[in-house]
Amino acid sequence: MARTSRAPRLAAALASGLLLLGTAACGGDSGSGSDSGSDAAGSAKKDSSAYPVSIQHKYGTTTIKAEPKRIVTVGLTDQDAVLALGKVPVGTTEWLGGYPGAIGPWAKDKLGGAAAPTVLKDTGTGPQVEKIAALKPDLILALYGGLTKEQYATLSKFAPVVAQPKEYNDFGIPWQELTKKVGTALGKSDEAAKAVADTEAKIAAAAAAHPEFKNASGVMATPYEGMFVFGSQDARSRILTGLGFKLPTDLDKAIGDQFGANISKERTDLLDQDAIVWIVGDVAKDTAKLHKDASYRDLGVVKDAREVFVHETGDYGNATSFVSVLSLPYVIERLVPQLAAAVDGKPATKVEQPAA
Repeated sequence: MARTSRAPRLAAALASGLLLLGTAACGGDSGSGSDSGSDAAGSAKKDSSAYPVSIQHKYGTTTIKAEPKRIVTVGLTDQDAVLALGKVPVGTTEWLGGYPGAIGPWAKDKLGGAAAPTVLKDTGTGPQVEKIAALKPDLILALYGGLTKEQYATLSKFAPVVAQPKEYNDFGIPWQELTKKVGTALGKSDEAAKAVADTEAKIAAAAAAHPEFKNASGVMATPYEGMFVFGSQDARSRILTGLGFKLPTDLDKAIGDQFGANISKERTDLLDQDAIVWIVGDVAKDTAKLHKDASYRDLGVVKDAREVFVHETGDYGNATSFVSVLSLPYVIERLVPQLAAAVDGKPATKVEQPAA
């Protein structure tokens, strides 16, 4: 999804589910991506002996018969797993906007000098089949996404498609599982397991350095058309749980079978946690707007200064919504000091914005 103005570019973070549940990414292209997909410079070894491999997903089982050379990512974050494993996609799907090849700064060095992928820009009408076909893919990845059965069938005419797993809500696959499934598809299962373990180790180290996070309660939210709360299957919420925080007990019951939902003012109790992370378009303006709402400003989380604000249009905010094997170390470095300030038990402690 292309960059939009202000917080409903949180619609980039939100509309991934709200709009794309029925429509996958589509649209124009940018960047070159015309060369055949290849290992980035210094990439991991190939494993042709891994094939054929079969991967189960929401619409059945896809068999990949040989090592893919031309990979197109329809899933909104799938490119990071591909890059982490030493491959460069020929096509990626736009979501956050503003990055050549739809490659964030946390992943840019993984290009290894290769040309940036062609970008497929979402227009809300589903995958732009002609442009995907023109890239001549031999693998289409749609793991962090919401392909419909019809879209899956259409794309499968051009290449094997690995759709979102049936075990989770659309856009609900954990980053670990996404990375490992991409590893299976690319014949790099061992490398994928190591990449996941390395990132998990960084998260575990941050959690160990802050034992106060363990069993503290936390929630992720955004002032999108009111107060929008992210559920347990959303990747952003999993950042908190990975650090040791517990989500509100009845969070998923309140929002239903979705990655997140707007809550009524009668349910602002869901926001009254040991820490709340707000993803906002403008820190000053959105803070002021939230604090004008009596149903929110009188909560303990506000009075005790336990709020964390993340500017959604910057690299930090983008990485926080992206949640991948490559973006998480970037996020942890910035988010952990904010969370530590929020839960230190001292209302006078100011939760500072990261320098960059």
